[in-house]
Amino acid sequence: MPVLTGAVVVVGALCLLDLILTFGVIRRLREHTALLSESRFDGPPVLGLSVGETPDTFTSVTTDGEPLSGPAGFRVTAFFSSSCSICPERVPKFVDYLRENQVGRESVLAVVVGSASEPVPYLDRLAEVARVCTEPNGGSLASAFKVTGYPAFGLLDADGAMLASGYDPAALPTPVAIA
Repeated sequence: MPVLTGAVVVVGALCLLDLILTFGVIRRLREHTALLSESRFDGPPVLGLSVGETPDTFTSVTTDGEPLSGPAGFRVTAFFSSSCSICPERVPKFVDYLRENQVGRESVLAVVVGSASEPVPYLDRLAEVARVCTEPNGGSLASAFKVTGYPAFGLLDADGAMLASGYDPAALPTPVAIA
């Protein structure tokens, strides 16, 4: 009988230890879930401008040869990189966002960053809905908007101040028409 009692006590202690370890694992999983959910669009801005901050003044030339200056006059900006693996899949979302919100081509700036020797398959698709510029890494447009990652999308107010930014255009708020 004492052997049976000892076995029950050992099994009980092992079950209690297992229960404590399970609660520890559950707590850690909740912490990791919270960290992962914060790392999505709600994380730090991909355009390093704070809400209300205006990008530096810039001048450039579009792929059509048209001179460009800003930031005032642009409502939506997008930055893609020719070496970015997810940029090609975000282009259709960006085009859909612009069409759904009826944002005119004249108020959209799309910038493709990368080597001039690398072909960009989505350049024509962007040119349908935006004024497109290409520039090398560290170019003046990416510097003006303080781009920290690709793809990067931003929504500006009528004066060119940042309203919102993110990695997914579908997460941007609806732009308000300028009177």
